[in-house]
Amino acid sequence: MTTHPVDQVPPARQLVAFGLQHVLAMYAGAVAVPLIVGGAMKLSPADLAYLITADLLVCGVATLIQCVGVWRFGIRLPIVQGCTFAAVSPMVLIGTTGGGLPAIYGAVIVAGLAMMLLAPVFGRLLRFFPPLVTGTVILIIGLSLLPTAGTWAAGGSGAEDFGDPKNIGLAALVLVLVLGVQRFAPPALSRVAVLVGIVVGTAVAIPTGFTDFSAVGQAHWFGISTPFHFGAPEFHAAAIVSMLIVALVTMTETTGDFIAVGEMTGRPVDRRTLGDGLRADGFSTVLGGVFNTFPYTAFAQNVGLVGMTKVRSRWVVAVSGGILVLLGLLPKLGAVVAAIPSPVLGGAGLVMFGTVAASGLKTLSKVDFEGNSNLTVVAVSVAVGLLPVGVPTIYEHFPNWFQTVMDSGISAGCLTAITLNLLFNHLPQKQKAGSGRPAVAEPVLLPGSRVEDGVEKAGEERV
Repeated sequence: MTTHPVDQVPPARQLVAFGLQHVLAMYAGAVAVPLIVGGAMKLSPADLAYLITADLLVCGVATLIQCVGVWRFGIRLPIVQGCTFAAVSPMVLIGTTGGGLPAIYGAVIVAGLAMMLLAPVFGRLLRFFPPLVTGTVILIIGLSLLPTAGTWAAGGSGAEDFGDPKNIGLAALVLVLVLGVQRFAPPALSRVAVLVGIVVGTAVAIPTGFTDFSAVGQAHWFGISTPFHFGAPEFHAAAIVSMLIVALVTMTETTGDFIAVGEMTGRPVDRRTLGDGLRADGFSTVLGGVFNTFPYTAFAQNVGLVGMTKVRSRWVVAVSGGILVLLGLLPKLGAVVAAIPSPVLGGAGLVMFGTVAASGLKTLSKVDFEGNSNLTVVAVSVAVGLLPVGVPTIYEHFPNWFQTVMDSGISAGCLTAITLNLLFNHLPQKQKAGSGRPAVAEPVLLPGSRVEDGVEKAGEERV
């Protein structure tokens, strides 16, 4: 029996190279959340460093659980886990005005437990994610990530030389390197085109003054995050409510990412596996609250890397999890990765995030747009999803719970796509003039379904 590409184990040398590529792609996003939250709370440099190493450690553990799977925890697909940006605003508010880090961690633990309990419920909602919805969500994920790549290419958020032509030039060099390696290098090397671009770009950046590795010498060789380092968790009602809203948003986003990876790897996500993946998300979030970090979700940038490289093995990403654990235990290694300049990541990010958007278009190519309102569903969902991306302050005068949901373009677009698909394709259609009977909507195919003799038959549920 042929092993599915998701379950194949590449040679050790390729495992390490592909795994490191995933780590480099997500590292900047992984450390951004603790930096933003810790900075807003005016934590000391030592506490900030502690938050980052704790985050990397739990990122690695969460990724291993998701890829390898333990009983009913883990989707067993190439998914990299990291802190969700949807939780940043509520956590900053809790941390600065509502009880500090102990209140954040209490709310995070409760939210993680709620995610574990709700996982089977979300699994039953898979029927509301036909290709029309999944393709739209994947497209929005890619488009909403592109400004992040642009910010990196310009020098990184808050950089004094933001937008300097030399930054754009370095990003363009990395972009050209990635494309050149992918087009002209042997197949074995073309699969690590992003890694080659980042390594060469960093090598060019050192003598030209973009970065230095002086911080590596100051970092400790070993450090480990201990439970409740910042004190016992506190459980405040307002903080818990806001974090529960974040949990629902995160589960919606993660569902889109899971379905995207399922499409790319040829292993469609079914109800059971979706529940297993979301349950692992919840468990990792509980771990985050215990080990001094934050809620976890699937990282969309790594979804793009899977689509670009065509490397579908979950064991590659499991190795990424192992590397992240090492970075969390060995701060000196983390300092090496942290020294990679933002423009280098920006050049690589343009390719990866664009690949996510293109994958969404590929999924939408399976959708029938003739004689129905499917084009309207896509158009309005993309528009609503990109509003907070293009105009970040558009909802600043709305209640906090509304901002938590709608400030994330991914969750806003996803909820819009689901709602409009229900409105146009599931509710009874209005009567056509002169027909004498209601118009019948086109059948909506579920992920993994097929049509035989005009009858839709759901694919067998994978165990």
